[in-house]
Amino acid sequence: MFRSNRRESNNNVQMANKSSLDLNDFANGVPAWQTCNFCSSMETFRTSADFTKHLRDRHCSVEGGSFVCRYGYNGVCSSLPLDGVSDRDYETHVERCHVNANAKEAEVKWSVFSAAQNLPAVLNDPSRGKQANFFTKKWGQDFVEKEKIYKSPALPDIKWEHFDVYIRKIGKRYRRHKQFDLLPKLDQSPSTSSPKTLANESLGGATLDDIPGIFFKTDIELHHPATFAQVFPGLGEQGEAKTSGRLLQERLSHYLDIVEVHIAKQVSRRSSAFFHAMTSQDAIMEEMNQAAANVKSLREKLSAVDRLQVHESLKLVSMAQIKTNQRKVLDKLKLMVHVHKTQPTIQLLLGTQDYVAALDLISATQDILTKELTSIHCFKHLPSQLVEIDRLIDKMLETEFQRYSTADLNRPLLTKDDRVLDEDKLICVVSGLLRKKNFKFIDNYKDEAITAIRAVIKEMVINLIATTDAEICLTGAGEEAQILSLNEWMTFLDVARDKLLKLLHRIKLVHDVMLQTTDLSAGKYISDMNFHDTEVFLSAEDHKLVESALVDLILSVCTYVHERCANLVSNQHLEKNPATPEEILRLSDLVESLCLGCEEISGVQTVPLKAALKLHGNRFAQKFHADRKSKMLTLLEAERWKRCEIPYRFQMLINEISKDNFVEINVNSEKSPSPVLMFDEQPFTLVGATVILIQVIVEYCLCAKQLPVIASQLSRNILDHLRTFNSRSCQLVLGAGALHSAGLKTITSANLALVSRSLQLIVGLLPHIQRHFQKIDTAGNTAPPSVYEALEKDYQSHIKELENKILSIMCSSVCTSQLQTWEAKPPIPSQAFRSICRQFIKLHEAIGPILPQTQVNTIFQQIHKDFKDKLREQLLKHNIVKNGGPQHAIVTQELCFYMETLKTLKVLPEQEIQDENTLKDIWL
Repeated sequence: MFRSNRRESNNNVQMANKSSLDLNDFANGVPAWQTCNFCSSMETFRTSADFTKHLRDRHCSVEGGSFVCRYGYNGVCSSLPLDGVSDRDYETHVERCHVNANAKEAEVKWSVFSAAQNLPAVLNDPSRGKQANFFTKKWGQDFVEKEKIYKSPALPDIKWEHFDVYIRKIGKRYRRHKQFDLLPKLDQSPSTSSPKTLANESLGGATLDDIPGIFFKTDIELHHPATFAQVFPGLGEQGEAKTSGRLLQERLSHYLDIVEVHIAKQVSRRSSAFFHAMTSQDAIMEEMNQAAANVKSLREKLSAVDRLQVHESLKLVSMAQIKTNQRKVLDKLKLMVHVHKTQPTIQLLLGTQDYVAALDLISATQDILTKELTSIHCFKHLPSQLVEIDRLIDKMLETEFQRYSTADLNRPLLTKDDRVLDEDKLICVVSGLLRKKNFKFIDNYKDEAITAIRAVIKEMVINLIATTDAEICLTGAGEEAQILSLNEWMTFLDVARDKLLKLLHRIKLVHDVMLQTTDLSAGKYISDMNFHDTEVFLSAEDHKLVESALVDLILSVCTYVHERCANLVSNQHLEKNPATPEEILRLSDLVESLCLGCEEISGVQTVPLKAALKLHGNRFAQKFHADRKSKMLTLLEAERWKRCEIPYRFQMLINEISKDNFVEINVNSEKSPSPVLMFDEQPFTLVGATVILIQVIVEYCLCAKQLPVIASQLSRNILDHLRTFNSRSCQLVLGAGALHSAGLKTITSANLALVSRSLQLIVGLLPHIQRHFQKIDTAGNTAPPSVYEALEKDYQSHIKELENKILSIMCSSVCTSQLQTWEAKPPIPSQAFRSICRQFIKLHEAIGPILPQTQVNTIFQQIHKDFKDKLREQLLKHNIVKNGGPQHAIVTQELCFYMETLKTLKVLPEQEIQDENTLKDIWL
């Protein structure tokens, strides 16, 4: 009993101490959560959780899933938005703004790192630009405007429906928890007293507030005198030590009893929870035992599976890996055996001239040694040996190809070969060189071919010159100088043509084999080849390069043949003794035959020999032209510009020319010469120089027909000849040069008319000449049509000048001189008009038989017009008008005599002569 009282007293003392501790803590600063400032009852709370629960129940409203805080005056919170926040944000808000409102925060020393904004960063922000209100803002966390952060598309949109499963899951537990909290309240009835009341009654109304607050502190340090005095008051005073000790013991026992009573009260309130926890603990233990049994069974099964299934399978995998490794070792050993046999195999392949297979074997072996047998010690010297063998094969291929080229090109040229000498060997050697990418063999073969051609030409030249007494002169390069005459050169070409074409054909056969081998090596199979299993090792770029070199080979060889043949003839001999037409014709046949053979071989026309032929032909053409041009100039200088008789042979030539047929006419006819030449159904009265010019034109055209190689040069020469004839005739007639060269006294109208008619005949012959040369030279090297057009314009201009000269003679010399002395007085007709009409008759007699009637009429129309102009001037001068007077009658009679003369000559149109108003325009 005593111990029980003592325990109770101790409990009371502890409760008193705890109460005193709480009071001391609150004295320093009362927490904001202890009381509600906006409830009329001013309810107090012991913990912050009770205060938070009170705010959620009394001072919070839920609007559309958002929580709105109502803790404030008039139900409005000053620190939370009116539109509400989420549940978590609401708890944060209550904790920060209402529960810990008076809590003192630890003082933090301010530094530059405590600044909310970086002033240099704000001032130098390039995206802000110049700010007008920068110096009027207040510094702080709102100094820079806050930007709205948009919702991230990577985050899902969380709604209340996502928490339905969680709410349903914990709903039962939460409701059960609420029921446990309400159990003491449900057991309490109005008739019964609360445990606190019973405890207060049993303890005489004592509560936890009666216990000093010092006993509720967790860090009571009794060695401090102040703390010791509070716990044991009055214990150190003398005289009352025994009494105070007893009282202190009773007080502490009382405090202990108060605490025990309250503990018992709390235990009684949570008894149902304790019993439920114990029941749950038993269920958990049973479940744990069952789980342990299941785990044990599972481990036994896993052990059986591991023993029966896994270990055996792992053994199978290990054995399969061992088998794979052993197979790799076996393959490696087999590979080493094959590599060991490489050198004997290479020797065997070289013995059968299979160079490509030997090179492929070397390349494959080197690749194997590099990739798969790098660490094999016994093969460390094999790569260098293979490199040396590869170099040896390269030299062997070059030597074999050189030996083959020399043997093939230098064998006798007896017959035309249809097949290549030892074709299989050539294919093997060329394939090996292509496999080695050694493309110099084409240039080497070209040099060998040129050497063989040079030797053949040299041998034939020596054999040709051996028959003569001439000495052989060699150049610095060991070749023959240009020592052959034209006849010797043609003899050489006749003999060398067959041999050179045979040699070129032999070179073409080797070229074709090399080209076919190149195509097969690049994968371009040929239908007429029977070895389609050739390995493809030549790239497209290399194939194009080799193909281009082979084309250059055949072109270079053919060009060299032409150049050597063209350079053998002596230019000095040709300059002293130009070729005759027969020699040019024979030389053209020889050159054409050789060029056609080379073109058939190379597929391209070669130029040098044809150029040499054309050079010799041009020399002949120049001499041909010079002779005839000098002859024509001599004839023109001696020409007296009188009409001549036209032999019948020339008439036959003109008839053939009109049919575009230039032939040589040799007619021994008894027909007398004709005074005119008929061409295109028109008569032409000509001078002797014009007839000779026609003969020269026929000679040019016949020579071009016989020698087409110089047709272009002859076409230009004949145009030059015609141009010279036109200019020289103009100088002799219009320029009066014939007065000195031919001894003429004067240039008459008949002379002018004859020159004009001769030029008109040449103009008519120009289209026939042009068509003749175009038909001969189909390559288009003759004079272009524009040259013929320019020459025709020159002739027409000359003809017009001759006509103007005739008009000037009649108008200035006759009409003007006679009308200047004329007067309107008897006798009628006057002497002036008689002289004018007499000159008209003489002019008509001079040009009428020569010029065509249309041209004669044109001339007289111009003279008639000029006559009226001169007469009008005289009428104005003598003041004679059309008034019916005597002078008017005299003029009328004079004009009647004038018109009768023109009517007799028939040089004016009939309607103009019959018209009474023909002479009306002489009167003003």
